Formats: sequence, C-alpha cells, structure tokens
Amino acid sequence: MRIIVCGLGVVGQSFLKLLLASSTSLYKDYGIKPRIIACVDSKGIAYSPTGLDLEKVLTTKQNFGSLKGFDGPKLDYVNYIEDLDAEVFLELTPTNLQTAEPGLSNIISALRSKKNVITVNKGPLALSFSSLIELADYNNVMLRFSGTVGGGTPVLEFAKHCLKGDKITSFTGILNGTTNYILTRMADGLPFHEALDDAKQKGYAEANPSLDIDGDDAAAKLVIMANWIMGYKVTLRDVDKVGISNVKQEDINKAAIEKKSIKLIAKCDKNELFVKPIPISKDDPIYVNGTLNAVTFRSEHSGEQTIIGKGAGGMETASSILRDLIEIRQNMTTYELV
Repeated sequence: MRIIVCGLGVVGQSFLKLLLASSTSLYKDYGIKPRIIACVDSKGIAYSPTGLDLEKVLTTKQNFGSLKGFDGPKLDYVNYIEDLDAEVFLELTPTNLQTAEPGLSNIISALRSKKNVITVNKGPLALSFSSLIELADYNNVMLRFSGTVGGGTPVLEFAKHCLKGDKITSFTGILNGTTNYILTRMADGLPFHEALDDAKQKGYAEANPSLDIDGDDAAAKLVIMANWIMGYKVTLRDVDKVGISNVKQEDINKAAIEKKSIKLIAKCDKNELFVKPIPISKDDPIYVNGTLNAVTFRSEHSGEQTIIGKGAGGMETASSILRDLIEIRQNMTTYELV
C-alpha cells in the first residue's frame, strides 16, 4: 500500500513512529505493508518511489526542522498529489477554520486523482463536509477522518458502527480537552487567566489558544459529528457558539453550590446545534475533568451510551489514522474480491 503523508508536525511524526513500531503486526494481522513514498512539510518534500527510510525522514525533520534538505530523488512540489501513484493520501496539515486551506485543496486534488484520503484536519470537513463526501463517492474512493473528533478515542466509529441498527436521536459531549482542563483548574480556585497560563505551560493550550477558548474547535467537531452520524448537512455557521473567556469565578462557585460544574458542552438535538459553557451535574456520565473528552449518545431503542477518552495527543491521534488505514485496506480487499 503506497502512502503520501502531507504534514509532518507532531501527528505526522507520531504516525511514522507508529508505523516503525507496528510494521510486523500490521502485516501479520491485517496483511498491510505500508510503503511511504512521499512525506511533505511546508518547506520541502522527501520522496522515494520504492519507499522512504522513515528513520531518515524523522532524523532530517528533527535536525533541520523541515524536509527541505532531504537527500533523495527530486520531485515537483506543486503537482505531487496528482503526479504520484499511491493508494492513500494523508492530509495532516494544521486546521484552518476560516478558509480550510491548504487542507481543502489537498483533499480535493487527492480525491479527484482517485486516492483514498485520511485526514485529521477539521477545517475542510467543518466547512465542506457534504461536497467532499460526494466527491469521494463519485471517484469510488474513501474519505476517513476518525482523528478529527476524540483524537485516539473512537467516538465516530462507536456511533457509526457500534450503534448500527439503532437510530441516534441526539448527543451531548465535552469535545475540547484544553477548555475542559482550564475549567477544571478554575473549579480548583484559579482565575481564568491563571488557568489558561497553566494550560499553556503544560502544553495543553497553544500560544494563541483562541481556537479552543472561543469554542471553534468544539464547534468544528460538532459539525463533523452531526453530518457523519446524524446525516445533517450543516457547517460552522449553523452552530450557536459561546466560548469560555467570559466564565467568571462566581459562576464556578455558584455551580459548585448546586453540586454542578461548568463545562463547555456541545450538543446536537434535532436541528439544534450549540456549544456553550453550562453547568452540569457531577453525576452526569459526561462529567469528566482534566483533558478528557466524553460524549453521550441517545438512541431510540438502546437508550444512552457514553464514551470517554483522551481527546488529543500525537500518538493517540496517530492511532486513529492507523484505524482508518486498516479500514481502507479491508475495503480495498473486499472490492478486489468482488
């Protein structure tokens, strides 16, 4: 299986390390022999038609900060997606919720050239979900995105596969680990800005944390879930969104008196989509602290089910890419047999 990796940040590098560690079991258990023929970052490209030396790729990235100086065959940086023969394209560039670029154009190019796509980039799916799914179907390839929601926790698979045969009527969740950590620290007595600084120091929040604290990250995940699980056709514009920057200590204290805690809650119920900081009972199944995520699904016949796990992390998200890769390989094998 020939693979192109676009984006070599924490997740991309974690994925290469995961492949190195699990190559034997991948072949033994699933018949997969991944061959990374190209890795691309913002400044350069590493290419080998017979498969890259992943240790060399990782060492180059670590030593020079980019792949610009990678010693190997040269390749057209502009049209590499269309020009290269590969079964799978991994789109791992940073999320952009304004234009979804460059991820959106990359995914479109890959699908049009009949490559299966795996992405952890929320931007393209939050802004153009329906059209991308239609494009994948038209070209008879798969678009998979497990890592966009829940990181390594299989939130989308749980809803799509484990609850198959039942009808999910609504879901409610905590979808952003950074804000959950900040609100947890505020419940411990820290003011908002001190809790935010603590999250930055521990690496849970970016230098510019607006994507998290303004609720945009949770809203993007909510849109992806609503479209994929509920069959909606919505975008970020359809989400009623409020972030956590205006949560005061008195709000935290008032909730505590009522044996509740304020959490940034994402909810999809019928056609209502919202992300808001609201108090929830400490007995609620989705009541989790720290950086954990949790989602409760409500179904017509089986009632409520809750899934809890880590919402981020390089190796955790890389594991979701591997799950998607296995699914694509199994689908390709079935198609070949037919």
